[in-house]
Amino acid sequence: MSATWLTDLAHVVTCDDGDRILHDASILIEEGTITALGSTADLRERADQRRATRITGRNRLAMPGLVNLHTHLPMTLLRGIAEGVDLDGFLRTVWAAEAAVMTEDTVEQAATLGAVEAIRGGTTTANDMYFHHEAAHRGAVRAGLRHVIGPVFFDGPGPDGLSWAERMQGLKEWPDRNRAIGGPSTPLTVTPHSTYAATPGQLREVVDTTREWPTTPGGPGPLLHTHVSETAAENADVRARFGGTPTEVLAIAGALDGHLRLVAGHGVHLTASDRAALRHADATVAHCPGSNLKLASGLLPWETWRADGIRLGIGTDGCSSSNDLDMWQAMRQAALLARLSSGRPDVASARDILRAATIDGARALGLGHLVGSLEVGKRADLVLLDLDRPHLTPVHDIPALLVFVAGRADVTDVFVDGQHVLAGGRVTGVEEAALLSVCRALAPAPPPRATPSHLHSGSPA
Repeated sequence: MSATWLTDLAHVVTCDDGDRILHDASILIEEGTITALGSTADLRERADQRRATRITGRNRLAMPGLVNLHTHLPMTLLRGIAEGVDLDGFLRTVWAAEAAVMTEDTVEQAATLGAVEAIRGGTTTANDMYFHHEAAHRGAVRAGLRHVIGPVFFDGPGPDGLSWAERMQGLKEWPDRNRAIGGPSTPLTVTPHSTYAATPGQLREVVDTTREWPTTPGGPGPLLHTHVSETAAENADVRARFGGTPTEVLAIAGALDGHLRLVAGHGVHLTASDRAALRHADATVAHCPGSNLKLASGLLPWETWRADGIRLGIGTDGCSSSNDLDMWQAMRQAALLARLSSGRPDVASARDILRAATIDGARALGLGHLVGSLEVGKRADLVLLDLDRPHLTPVHDIPALLVFVAGRADVTDVFVDGQHVLAGGRVTGVEEAALLSVCRALAPAPPPRATPSHLHSGSPA
């Protein structure tokens, strides 16, 4: 991989431990790694020696790529098919559509489409969950995304038609199959849909099987990604069926004993004891404000969760429930909702929100030593924004500008693992026009409007 020199950048937002912001700076990338940060004059000789490709960033801002901590990328094909319903009605509508159209091939194309949308919006890492996970992984990696995914588990056959035994066999094979697909470094991951879609005994079987996975010295440990306490109805359902909250069921299954990192999608309705257990397990809640708002699932009290020591990242959820994979919008929603719910304009600072969407998300996945901040020695997952826009002029408070003003239309270039996956607004990994044509043809017909019934559907949505 040849060297790349990003020069004359107006600002470099590092999101390092000191939250440094460099001005009139340059970045040197070699073999996918950031090898130097500093002034253009200081880096010129070294860049010339490496024969680096120069990309002039005049009046542009560089920052770490965004980490979408909870999403369902292949649901791009299902955007807008379940409107005006709660989570239960949404799941039942989506379940029918998935069974009708989401084959392995369809999932691969839909995941590619979702990855392209994510990349165009400045997302470099997505923590994904969907059935036909190998197909989804192939599609997202093809587009250039750092894509975290693993086998889905629920107690019914599901749209993929797999039995529990087949799912367990796939879990055992996942390390080898994941390695064969390749792509930027990610943790080995398992994604049981929820504690209402599998029994505690089944979840224990899944957790115990991951103990057999190979470990890589210095690499991220295994990850468990699941939905937790998204709605009050979910909590009541799980308690009635299994005698505890979703977090308590995960603890019974061994998911909080330190063997696995845990990312809990949503985490809106956690009890005080749930929060204490998650804090002790060093788990992370993936806050999805857009989906929570749209489905009326509830309001996560950001300042309370943070005060209780809960690490928070930010996700978009699937774009059939939030209707969007826009992390800029999710950041803004998270900040504004936190202030509205607390009545305090000083909570959820722009700095904290920005960190939640970058380095905190990376750390939740066990990737904080590789990505999430712009530092020498880390992999080059970064985004360039064009500041020559009326709404980005002038620049006073940079974190506030990014969280409350900037958007995906301002993203001009994206690097993932040092690869230039969005160059001057052009996606480099796939032929975008052809992909759009294919996905239009694959989209399902809108189903009849759903109405809420029973929460337990088993859909990985």
